[in-house]
Amino acid sequence: MLGNYRREYLPGGRWELRTVATERLISAAMNPEQIAQLIRAALPEAQVRVESDDNTHFAARVVSREFTGKRSIARHQLIYKALGERMGREIHALSIEALTPEESGQS
Repeated sequence: MLGNYRREYLPGGRWELRTVATERLISAAMNPEQIAQLIRAALPEAQVRVESDDNTHFAARVVSREFTGKRSIARHQLIYKALGERMGREIHALSIEALTPEESGQS
């Protein structure tokens, strides 16, 4: 802690200074709609449904043409990238069902 700032080590070897107020916002619980909005921002044409019973453990169903030709791990990585640092913080666990429209029966 450096005065009103805290130094945070981020993935990729970066450091970031955060204010106490920013830290409070980051650690605030998220709801399913907020998570769905983050995913939609990264995959604008996707159909996204996120559910949770406790706002820390979530289940997401994402249907997107962006997943065409990608393996499951690559699909999940796109979703994790959309959520960024929130994974492991506000989002303790996320179950992902990532499908193409054809796989979901929506083609």
